[in-house]
Amino acid sequence: MTQIWIAISIYVLVAIIKKRLNLSTDLYTILQILSLTLFEKIPLEQLLANQDYKTDGDDMCNQLNLFDNLTGH
Repeated sequence: MTQIWIAISIYVLVAIIKKRLNLSTDLYTILQILSLTLFEKIPLEQLLANQDYKTDGDDMCNQLNLFDNLTGH
């Protein structure tokens, strides 16, 4: 029960941060950024600056396809 209340309170705090900083990124992305940079001493404004966090498909040119034989590619 405690973990549920902690998760809800963190979600609400991140939603407040998103509203106050006028961020356009979604809450999931903000939570992922914060979880990766938890112990770094970077201001939130700089950390959550409007950057494009989504990767293009071209960036994954080194990614192997497990199903080459099934799709015929």
